[in-house]
Amino acid sequence: MSSLQELCSGLPLQPLPENRGRWAGVPHAPVRTPGLSPAEEQLALKNALRYFPPTVQKLLAQEFAQELRQFGHIYMYRFCPSIEMRAYPIDQYPCRTRAAAAIMHMIMNNLDPAVAQFPQELVTYGGNGQVFSNWAQFWLTMSYLSKMTEEQTLVMYSGHPLGLFPSSPGAPRLVITNGMVIPNYSSRTEYEKLFALGVTMYGQMTAGSYCYIGPQGIVHGTVLTVLNAGRRYLGIQDLAGKVFVTSGLGGMSGAQAKAAAIVGCIGVIAEVDKAALVKRHRQGWLMEVTDSLDHCILRLREARKKKEVLSLGYHGNVVDLWERLVHELDTTGELLVDLGSDQTSCHNPFNGGYYPVQLSFSEAQSLMASNPAAFKNLVQESLRRHVSAINRLAQEKFYFWDYGNAFLLEAQRAGADVEKKGANKMEFRYPSYVQHIMGDIFSQGFGPFRWVCTSGDPQDLAVTDHLATSVLEKIIDDGVKTSVKLQYMDNIRWIREAAKHQLVVGSQARILYSDQKGRVAIAVAINQAIASGKIKAPVVLSRDHHDVSGTDSPFRETSNIYDGSAFCADMAVQNFVGDACRGATWVALHNGGGVGWGEVINGGFGLVLDGSAQAEQKARMMLSWDVSNGVARRCWSGNPKAYEIICQTMQENSGLAVTLPHEVVDERVIQQALRP
Repeated sequence: MSSLQELCSGLPLQPLPENRGRWAGVPHAPVRTPGLSPAEEQLALKNALRYFPPTVQKLLAQEFAQELRQFGHIYMYRFCPSIEMRAYPIDQYPCRTRAAAAIMHMIMNNLDPAVAQFPQELVTYGGNGQVFSNWAQFWLTMSYLSKMTEEQTLVMYSGHPLGLFPSSPGAPRLVITNGMVIPNYSSRTEYEKLFALGVTMYGQMTAGSYCYIGPQGIVHGTVLTVLNAGRRYLGIQDLAGKVFVTSGLGGMSGAQAKAAAIVGCIGVIAEVDKAALVKRHRQGWLMEVTDSLDHCILRLREARKKKEVLSLGYHGNVVDLWERLVHELDTTGELLVDLGSDQTSCHNPFNGGYYPVQLSFSEAQSLMASNPAAFKNLVQESLRRHVSAINRLAQEKFYFWDYGNAFLLEAQRAGADVEKKGANKMEFRYPSYVQHIMGDIFSQGFGPFRWVCTSGDPQDLAVTDHLATSVLEKIIDDGVKTSVKLQYMDNIRWIREAAKHQLVVGSQARILYSDQKGRVAIAVAINQAIASGKIKAPVVLSRDHHDVSGTDSPFRETSNIYDGSAFCADMAVQNFVGDACRGATWVALHNGGGVGWGEVINGGFGLVLDGSAQAEQKARMMLSWDVSNGVARRCWSGNPKAYEIICQTMQENSGLAVTLPHEVVDERVIQQALRP
């Protein structure tokens, strides 16, 4: 087993590590089919060999060529480290700066087998959310970070460490871009080739920005979504006895089972990959598992009758489950489901993100590699059946929403009946969860704020939990609007219950939804606790890219913006630049994430709190911008809640001046002006 010191010493070349190939007993990414020409295969191999001196190129060329032809990508399995991959306490990293050590802590957490979906392929979540493109990039990045000073910035091009460049102490220590492909060439087909060539990478959201905290992040988002779905669709606060059906138990979607238990409903989650299902069951996130539809329906009926809290994993295809629920409705007249969604990785439907109902899991993986065109046809047929079953249930008192995974978008492309008459191109028969549920929360400035205790000590996390709860309670006591108070109360409840639900997987991290005022106040309180010694080591602040300002995505984060600008990416790009200018320790900008390659631009940040006055100043400045940017954009698009929030923020901050829209009161003015 190598040490952290060895891990930071550059590529291991003398001697070369043993080539152990793909490990048994861990999940692996599906075989990719980039369709490279012979000339492109040569280029891919040349690009990979550039990382190594001529003395080892002949040996490595043979195995890299085999990887490319067998798996569709050169991962460099020989260089997968033998060290136990996890987030080590920050003091153990051999670095010249605390910021670099914090970044290392976050990178290794993203690749921890307990956290990552396909750790040996450097995929954290979402089926193809890469941390790096290959293992040489990992080794070089760790080496650069160990050498970096406070007057250098590490530049990352889609997984490739371009190098350390002179900068200033106030500049970011790390700047990441992933997938910044010229728009006319940002297609799925081109992506497969460019990724195989090793020149670009799909970083999802927090995979390629080194800010993933395990499924806890999406647990919280799903908790809030299901709670607010109950309020909006069912008109209830208590979800006892209500049934939520969905699919996916992978890197992100694995959160759904735990979320169902936390909100107190009955969650039935289908998953085709037995390894993913077993992993969630062993973690205690799934209460029960079954591969029998008959047993699934039996348990569902029992739990409804008893109003039992249940998370039930069904090992099988979700289309079979939906069609069985239709059968029960049509034969018994009993509607067994109240709420439904989908969290397959449908942004990547033809490369392992969605498995067709006609095939077993192993059959699908084989066909995906041997005959991609036939596999695509089966996926699209399965999507049509999937939607047909949902449509039948929705004729009754059943409510479905798109979870921002491109499910309805891909179903539309497959010819499924998801059209909404008279709608714009962002709207379907069923709403996205942003349009109906989370959009108003974003417009008030609330989004997924998170932090990581780099000491690795659960006691430090407990201190931050207490601080965050106290801060939010004080804000409520000082007086807030009812709608804002409701959001704070949901998050106080979340924090108080977090420990008993064993939400930590990997790093000692916490997430909550907060607005600008709450984020700044929590950051200041944590920084002061570090300064006083109540918290033993620096804390990394971050957020999901899926946030108020971080993402321009017309089928998810910006799907409730109706002024025509939902397809424009100024907000996300400005956020990336603005965070870098205001004190972020690192920043990232990505193409793709959530709904898929070419469908979204998103960005994120990391900010290291070390107890210093400078850290507090950076937190106040950067976090204020990081929220108000998106609220101001939503205000300009005509959202009344965002308008109210930004006006209040301007009253509290004399340095903020936002262009406010004038309401067009009389639509007849426009109609008359446009008469022929």
